[in-house]
Amino acid sequence: MRGVDTVQELSGTPVLVCAPEGAPLDGERAALDLIGDMWGRGAAWAALPAERLGAGFFDLANGVAGGVVQRLANYRLGLAVVGAVPVEAGAGSAAAAFVREADRGAQLWFVADLVELGRRLARG
Repeated sequence: MRGVDTVQELSGTPVLVCAPEGAPLDGERAALDLIGDMWGRGAAWAALPAERLGAGFFDLANGVAGGVVQRLANYRLGLAVVGAVPVEAGAGSAAAAFVREADRGAQLWFVADLVELGRRLARG
């Protein structure tokens, strides 16, 4: 059976918890589709499994990650990538620096699981 995206409340915040199956987040069109789903369901955040990141997400030269973050900022929405980040973001790379910097911001976080996301949301 194919997984279904659901809305769950984590620390008082409605979160669209995305199923592992589904379209990859591989560009601005995919980001707009995700944002539309979030708005339609009243979610302020989306929890997207790491395996749903497009193959080029961490290739910072192509602008996918930056475009996604900009779209989220425009709509004042948040995205949590849940699970292990792909090896392309290994220590010492520009992608690893991007992950660290994103985690300091308010639109894109990288978390191990929904429990960690709930804790971060509780901190505000």
